[in-house]
Amino acid sequence: MEEYKGGFETLDVWKEARAYRISISTLVKSFPPIEKFRLVDQLIRSSRSVTANIAEGYGRYHYKENIQSCRMARGSLTETVDHLMCGYDEGYLEEVKLFELKKQVDSISRKLNGYILYLKRRKDENDDE
Repeated sequence: MEEYKGGFETLDVWKEARAYRISISTLVKSFPPIEKFRLVDQLIRSSRSVTANIAEGYGRYHYKENIQSCRMARGSLTETVDHLMCGYDEGYLEEVKLFELKKQVDSISRKLNGYILYLKRRKDENDDE
């Protein structure tokens, strides 16, 4: 049997975004039931969108489409921060936890921007349109 070499799940940015998604999933379990179909749902969706867009872009095989998917992932990451700010404003999470999650976002954003830059360079090298 051949060994699976991996795909998008080998990307450091995807791995870190996955850990972040899991952190969000764990966090929202402590939110009040009234938020289940409001803030909790939005946080789950936006955090899942980050990893999903990185994976989708990876599977596109065209640099331009991959870059666009990564930009969408970056937008979802920022959206998640806004939802976290709402949770903080409502008293559902402490400032320390918010700071910790925002540090994760900064790290993911740096990796995502680096990945986008890498893809742009590869696109220019290969004239992939």
